Amino acid sequence: MKLKTLLLALFLVSTASFAQKVKYSKEEIKKMEQYLFNEGFNTPSPKKTSTIILKDGSEHKGFCNKIDTKKGQIFEVSLKDSISKKSMVFNADQIGEMYVYPSNAEKFAKVAKYMGNIRSIGTKSLNKSTTNGRIHFVNQTVSLKNKKDDQEFLMQVINPGFDNIISVYHDPRAKETGGVSFGYGPQLGGGVIKSFYVKKGDKVMWLHKDDFEDNYDFLFGDNAEFIKKYPKNSVEWDYFSFLVSEYTQLTNG
Repeated sequence: MKLKTLLLALFLVSTASFAQKVKYSKEEIKKMEQYLFNEGFNTPSPKKTSTIILKDGSEHKGFCNKIDTKKGQIFEVSLKDSISKKSMVFNADQIGEMYVYPSNAEKFAKVAKYMGNIRSIGTKSLNKSTTNGRIHFVNQTVSLKNKKDDQEFLMQVINPGFDNIISVYHDPRAKETGGVSFGYGPQLGGGVIKSFYVKKGDKVMWLHKDDFEDNYDFLFGDNAEFIKKYPKNSVEWDYFSFLVSEYTQLTNG
């Protein structure tokens, strides 16, 4: 009897879950596939003035001529003062925020990559690969890939403008989904970034596409209107930037 009751309960749950599945139009899917995050940059320009704001509130401007990283994340920054020309070295745990400009070499590489992928051309903004704007880094205490001891790093915010509830940070070591290319032609498909660092409330975690469903309720579950429109069995990892943006708009009212 208990077994029959359990099977019935599982059937009702699965039926309810299936009933909640939402089918989207081609236009809606195209909108959700648009990549709204900024490009992640790993190399600052040594020719443009960077700004470092320490935790004590002091501000330092100069040319960023050396950056040391650990597992791809910045933990030490060398700056040559723009006035005195004095070299200074700052650890990530000293720095509250940092603003740098992306190097031309990395921008050129991103343009070439963009032009070589059909999906990127359809879903990403070329302007974000060629930006002349400042790149914003903030100090965050994280566990790299959720496996290492917590440590302070400078992490690039890639969703400025809609980061007041969920902040998304560039993962310098993120891989991308694969695609298919024929000869020297552009790649078809693939090019979807597989992981980011994400902060909501006091929690900062490494979010991989394979763990997206498991963390969906934590990220979006406190907004009933959003969950009704975008239940987790109806969306894909490819829509992540749209989902963060939409959730933020609906939550902010």
